[in-house]
Amino acid sequence: MISSTRSRFEAALSALPSPDACAIAAARARQAQLTKPPGSLARLEEIALFFAGWQGVERPMLERGRALIFAGNHGVAVHGVSAFPPEVTAQMVANFAAGGAAINALATLADLEIRVLPIELDRPTADFTRAPATTEAECLAALSIGAEAVEPGLHAIILGEMGIGNSTAAAALAARSFGGAVSDWVGPGTGLDRDGVERKTQVVADALAFHADAPHSPFDTLCRVGGREIAAMAGAVLRARQLGIPVILDGFISCAAVAPLAAATPAIVDHCLAGHCSAEPGHGLLLEKLGLEPLLRLGMRLGEGSGAAVATLIVRAALATHAQMATFAEAGVSSRA
Repeated sequence: MISSTRSRFEAALSALPSPDACAIAAARARQAQLTKPPGSLARLEEIALFFAGWQGVERPMLERGRALIFAGNHGVAVHGVSAFPPEVTAQMVANFAAGGAAINALATLADLEIRVLPIELDRPTADFTRAPATTEAECLAALSIGAEAVEPGLHAIILGEMGIGNSTAAAALAARSFGGAVSDWVGPGTGLDRDGVERKTQVVADALAFHADAPHSPFDTLCRVGGREIAAMAGAVLRARQLGIPVILDGFISCAAVAPLAAATPAIVDHCLAGHCSAEPGHGLLLEKLGLEPLLRLGMRLGEGSGAAVATLIVRAALATHAQMATFAEAGVSSRA
């Protein structure tokens, strides 16, 4: 799990397990014997090899998949950076609990266990244009909540979130981690008009200026311009890596949660798949910075883990074909002319 000290968090980030090369080789050898032309299933074959490496087996599976939906509130919402009021966060968490949200329907379809973890919704983070969003202790606590939601024996996790104002935090995290023009990272989020996007862009610029002289370590960046649900997702990604569990990332916010980690340690995303590329303008740029090619491009922008849940169906197709297809010998089919 994530330790209660930042030094151990940083040490965990510098000691990342690698996939099992022998399992990948065995899975690749199996692929070569399946009743199809080599490479004809393209990305599905790559996904099967990816899962084989992280699960350490020739025929990986997805019997225990978990959707983790973290929720938090953001003090920066006072600047009108969202089309919805902060009260919607708690209201949507109640909707998740009642089974009425998109992620509930999609998680059921993808056969994923769903866990919703609201984090101190009655206590928003600080307005990060004037102070760090969280204290070190608050950030560590959120990292630990995310880590503790990932346990040995899971075959994959998907990450989702709910938090009014968190696309502003995501833009600030991406900009502070990878640089570039602030306007490249800021989008409409829940549906802001052009004036709203301009206001949001200025808020992010103000935040970056306020924290410009502060350390740029992954932990400091999470503390200063992140949020509790965002830090929790980062903690879940790191713990999943320690356990060799593949992660399917959702949209802009879940990818931004790993941005500070990836800027310092690019290999942190080696056990991650990008479920989709959302309609939020900064997401495509962030995926490029992370070196991740999305499984889907459907123009979605809901969050909640919805895109990652849909992508899980693609993963299931990849694992099913890899495990269930007959070999040439089993089918009595000639493999080569």
